[in-house]
Amino acid sequence: MSINFFKGHPTRELLPAKEIADSYNKVLLEQDYLSYDSDPQNQHPLAYGTDPGNLEVRETIAQWVNKKYGSDTTRADLINLTSGASYGVANILTSCTSRDITLRAFIVTPTYFLINNAFVDVGLGDRMTAVNETAGGEYDIDLDALTSELVKYSKGAGKVTLETGIVQDPRGERKIYRFVLYLVPSFSNPGGMTYNVKTREKLVQIARDFDLLIISDDVYEYLDYTAERDVPLPKISQIDQATVTNKYGNTISNATFSKIIAPGLRVGWQESATPALVKQLSQTGANKSGGTPAQLSTLVVADMIKSQKLDTNLSKVISVYKERAAVLRKSIEDYLPKGTEVHGGEGGYFVWVKLPDTIKDNQKTIKKLAEEKGVILAGGEHFEVFGDERGWGKQCVRLSLSYLTSKEIRQGIKLWGEAIENNS
Repeated sequence: MSINFFKGHPTRELLPAKEIADSYNKVLLEQDYLSYDSDPQNQHPLAYGTDPGNLEVRETIAQWVNKKYGSDTTRADLINLTSGASYGVANILTSCTSRDITLRAFIVTPTYFLINNAFVDVGLGDRMTAVNETAGGEYDIDLDALTSELVKYSKGAGKVTLETGIVQDPRGERKIYRFVLYLVPSFSNPGGMTYNVKTREKLVQIARDFDLLIISDDVYEYLDYTAERDVPLPKISQIDQATVTNKYGNTISNATFSKIIAPGLRVGWQESATPALVKQLSQTGANKSGGTPAQLSTLVVADMIKSQKLDTNLSKVISVYKERAAVLRKSIEDYLPKGTEVHGGEGGYFVWVKLPDTIKDNQKTIKKLAEEKGVILAGGEHFEVFGDERGWGKQCVRLSLSYLTSKEIRQGIKLWGEAIENNS
């Protein structure tokens, strides 16, 4: 049996199967939804959904988000329902970018290892630039480098105005952005970092100056193991919303229930600073044809929120993951070489490890460890931005804490440490 640190999804025992089944039963068999028959904003669970998703579901999610953040800023008209974060990014890029107008895509590195393909799909695969995380600096990503690149690619594009990127097509008015930035600002995947408020505020300012759309994968912020904050740090979209200066805003929070209920439900939501951008997201071809994706599952999620099953499950997984994170960090301290850098473990799914420069053949060791001991590690080479690599595979590894038990985590790190020692 292998010990797999690559898998970034929950241990099967943590999936709330009975609670989900109970909600499906309630949604399908215990409610008739007669009031929906003449309601254009709400549709039956088994019918085609409305373009942005049922209004009642969006209201329920908005209330839940506001409770988590201790605010009242999130509203139903700022939410578009999706079938999870992966679909969400694809939907955003389809709706808000084009090769004719979008000059460059910026991606914080190391990055989520499957995100590159979403940019390739919309024709931006040859226009991707990496932006480094900068742990310990004034800002948590290299904003000087980002700004420099934005200035370079803006040459000849003209001044940014309120009309920049506004186009007309058969669907009506749309906003296409000159630039797009993808990041995971809370307990980042794979870097494990949480970007401070100063970084988030500066990003919004930069986005407005350069007509940049920030796609923020907000998928881990509710998985905080430190208990240092009563509420999560403000989303970048919330900062944008507080002082929005244009019709469409410059941010989208791309969120999901995959990490806090179950990935198989395929339910997420997009939240922006203005209703105009959210409406645009709901008008992509697939949404317009079939209505919101995962219509039935969105009502199941709404029931889990109302019945507090979601919060109960969230408390459970936080408790389990907090213990695993502590075991993982302690195991790294006990078994890996002195001088190993560790980022993460305060929340989310991942810890990013950088071995000392004296350790050679990281990729060779990883391969041998999998073949001989069944311990599977995610080498840093998987987390590069296409065409702008940083060489993460030489010394870095991403470790997932969501899939393995504490015992498996400790055993796996011990075997890794032994393999490093034997190969040094």
